Amino acid sequence: MAITVALVLALPVLVIFGHVFIPAGEVWEHLRQTVLADYVTNSLALLVGVGIGVLLIGVPVAWLVSMCEFPGRSIFQWALMLPLAMPAYIIAYTYTGMLDFSGPVQSLIRDLTGLGYGEYFFPEIRSLGGAMVMLMLVLYPYVYLLSRAAFLEQSVCVLEVSRTLGQGPFGGFRRVALPLARPAIIAGLTLALMEVLADYGTVAYFGISTFTTGVFRTWYGLGDPAAAAQLSAVLLTFVFILIVLERWSRAKARFHHTSRRYSTLPRYHLQGWKAAAAFTACLLPVVLGFLLPAAQLTIWAAQTTDHWMNARFAELVFNTFWLAVAAAVIAVVLALVLAYAKRMQGGTFTNLAVRVAGMGYAIPGTVIAIGVMIPFAAFDNALDGFMRDTFGLSTGLLLSGTVFALLFAYAVRFLAVSLQTVEAGLGKIQPSMDDAARSLGMRPLQTLTRVHLPIMRGTLLTALLLVFVDVLKELPATLILRPFDFNTLAVRAFELAGDERLAESSSAALAIVLVGLVPVILLSMTIGRSRPGQGAPDQRPDTEADAPQKPLPMPAGTT
Repeated sequence: MAITVALVLALPVLVIFGHVFIPAGEVWEHLRQTVLADYVTNSLALLVGVGIGVLLIGVPVAWLVSMCEFPGRSIFQWALMLPLAMPAYIIAYTYTGMLDFSGPVQSLIRDLTGLGYGEYFFPEIRSLGGAMVMLMLVLYPYVYLLSRAAFLEQSVCVLEVSRTLGQGPFGGFRRVALPLARPAIIAGLTLALMEVLADYGTVAYFGISTFTTGVFRTWYGLGDPAAAAQLSAVLLTFVFILIVLERWSRAKARFHHTSRRYSTLPRYHLQGWKAAAAFTACLLPVVLGFLLPAAQLTIWAAQTTDHWMNARFAELVFNTFWLAVAAAVIAVVLALVLAYAKRMQGGTFTNLAVRVAGMGYAIPGTVIAIGVMIPFAAFDNALDGFMRDTFGLSTGLLLSGTVFALLFAYAVRFLAVSLQTVEAGLGKIQPSMDDAARSLGMRPLQTLTRVHLPIMRGTLLTALLLVFVDVLKELPATLILRPFDFNTLAVRAFELAGDERLAESSSAALAIVLVGLVPVILLSMTIGRSRPGQGAPDQRPDTEADAPQKPLPMPAGTT
C-alpha cells in the first residue's frame, strides 16, 4: 500500500520527466531561441545573490544569539524567525508600495529637497536586485534556524575545548563552530535556494523572467502544455542539482559528540560598541523583514476597511480555511500511512517509496501543477470521449479544474512537511511498545489507533498546523489548478497587487501573515528546548568541577 501511495504521489514528477523525451515543437524552439537564456541567467543570478545574502545574515546572527550575551538577545532569538511568516510576494508588494515613485519615501524626499522626477537617484525596487533583497529578507531564517540549532548542539561539548586553548569568540567561531556547523548551514542554504527557484509571486510582480514565470506564460500565454512541461523539466533539473550538491557536500562530513555529559557553556558578555553592533545586526533583519512590512500592511488594512470588510472577504477566508484544513488532514493521513509502513515493514522498496513520496517539497508548485494538470486533463478527455461515443453523454471535467486536483497537488507538495514530523514522532516511541501490544493480541492497525495515535497527539497537531499554514501561503499551484471563480487569500492578494491596488490587497496579505506566525512560534519553542542536557537530571553537572563557570571576558581586539 505504501508503495502504491508513493507511486501515485510521484505521478507529477514522472509526467514532467516523461515529456523530456517528446520531440521539441515550435513553441519550445521559440523559447530556446528567445527567452531561455534569460530564464537561465536570471534564475542563476537570483540563486547566487540570495544565497550570499542569506548566509551573510543568517549565520552571524545565529552565532550572536547562541554564544553571546547582549541587550535584547532573549527577544532576538525568537524574533529573528518572524520573517519566516512573511511570504516573499507579500513583502514585495509592501516595499513596492513604500518605495515606488508615488510611495511615502520618495514623496518625502521630493518634499524635503524640492527635486522632481529624475533629478535624484533612487534604487528601482522592481528589478533583479530588488527581488534578491526581498527574497533574502524572508529566506534567511532557514539558514538562521539550522545554524542556531547546530551551534546550540555543539557549544556545550566542543567549544569549551577551544576556549581552554585560548581561542576568543571570533577564533572559536571561525576555526571550530563554523566548520562543525557547515552541514547544517548548507542544508539551510539549500532550502532557501529551493524556495528561490519555486518563487512565482515576487518575480512575476517585478516582471523578472525566470523558469517559474516562463512555465506559467508557456502554459497560459502560448497554450502549449508539452513546452511548459519541458521547461519544468529544466527547472526540476536545477532542483535536483541542488539536492545532489547538498548531499555531496556532507557526504564525508561526520561529526559526533563523544561526551555523554553536558554543561552549560557561559556566553560571551558583549559591552560597549560590540554590544551595540550585535544589537543592530540582529535588529535590522527583524525590522526590514517583518516589523516594517507588517506595520505598513496594518496601516493599509485600517485605511481600506470599507473595501475588504464584506461578504466577499468572508468567502475568501472560508475558501482558504477549509481548503487548508482538508489538505492538512490528507497530508497527515498519507504521512501516517507511509511512516507506519516504514516502521512496521522496513525494507528497501518501502524505504525508497517513502523517500520518493517525500520529495515533493523540493519541487516548485508551478512544476507540480503542470505535472498534475496534464494527466488529469488527459483522463478527463479520454473518459468524456468514451462516454460520448458509447452513451452520448458528456462527463465534463471530473478531475482537472476541480478542487480534487488542487488537493492532490497540495498533498504532493507538502507531504514532506507532515512526513518528517510524523516520522520524528513515531521514532520517539520505543519498539518494545509495539511488541507489548502485539503480545496482547493487537493487530498493526489496532496498535496504531490504540497505542501510537494517543501518544502522538501533539506531533500530529504540529504536522497539521505546519501543512495548514504552508497551504495558506501557496500561490503558483493554486493559480494554475483552482476551479473557475474560486479564490483564496493568496490568489486574491496577488490579483489586487497585480492591478496596483496594493492597499486593498493588505487585508488578505495580513491574514496570511498572522496565521503564518503559528509555525514560527512552534519552531521557536522546539529549538529553544533543543540544547543538550536541558532539564535532564542525568545530564546535569554532578560535581563542582562540572558546574558552569563565570562568563568569559571578551579578548581585546575581537568582536
